[in-house]
Amino acid sequence: MLKRLGAQIGGLVFTLFAASVVIFAALAATPGDPVGTIIGGARPTPELVAQIRAEYRLDDPFWVQYWHWLSGVLSGDLGESLVYKSDISALLEPRLFVTAQLVAYSTLLVLVFGVGSGILASLSRRCDRVVLIGTSVGIAFPTFIVAMLMMWIFGRVLGWFPVLGAGEGGLDRLWHLTMPAVSLSIIFIAFVSRVTRGALAAQIGSEHVEAARMRGIPARRTFVKHTLRNASPQLFAIAGTTIAGLFAASAVVERAFGLGGVGSLLIEAAARKDVPVVQVIALLMVAIFVVLNALSDVAVALADPRTVRSRP
Repeated sequence: MLKRLGAQIGGLVFTLFAASVVIFAALAATPGDPVGTIIGGARPTPELVAQIRAEYRLDDPFWVQYWHWLSGVLSGDLGESLVYKSDISALLEPRLFVTAQLVAYSTLLVLVFGVGSGILASLSRRCDRVVLIGTSVGIAFPTFIVAMLMMWIFGRVLGWFPVLGAGEGGLDRLWHLTMPAVSLSIIFIAFVSRVTRGALAAQIGSEHVEAARMRGIPARRTFVKHTLRNASPQLFAIAGTTIAGLFAASAVVERAFGLGGVGSLLIEAAARKDVPVVQVIALLMVAIFVVLNALSDVAVALADPRTVRSRP
């Protein structure tokens, strides 16, 4: 386990380094001059252009620029936004809190309805048909379509939930995030439900479960101790990907409901060519994805130590 944990940490560091190089190089290769973004619509003099390029090190070689940016990130200095003219850390802090709350709310919905419906489908044929139909519909609808439908039905027609904004905090924040969280989680609920159903169905028909039944072990104990426990590694394996997917897909929902999270900031920064902001957020998304997948691998190893012993 310690060797595997060390390998996970080493892989995490290498992946983040490689991703930072790729992100920096891709943004450096994009057409357009950052000087135009910094100045705006004004017509600068050659002296002002030269001053800006020297201040932001735009004439330095690629690796010099990359090292200057990376050393700043490692020391806690994320840089300054070209558009908002403020520290990127100050821009991210409140927006990251909103995105984290949205993803946490959505994760709870996925856990309750995704895993719950998968368990029901594996235990009842009648529920199985309903769940299969429901998950097929959930997977077929893109997130932005679900968001538009919910805004129209529950926001405009019925007036049950607010359409825009993230609220002021507490219950008001929870109320404002309900429709965005449901819109974000629908497709993931369907996916997790299908995976849960398949994992449990495979275990229900296995020999060890049949042996437990023949020994007279109660059905509930058999399901918890033998079926659900042996299916848990497969569920843990998709947990990291699911939560990372919620972070990635949150940009669509945040934009639709005007939440002002990290995802909507990424879209705005990309549209306005705010390269430093795009760099930091893109690297942050990669870090979240890699860390969550590493944690899910560790959870799988804890749930089923055989996965560790089977590896060299």
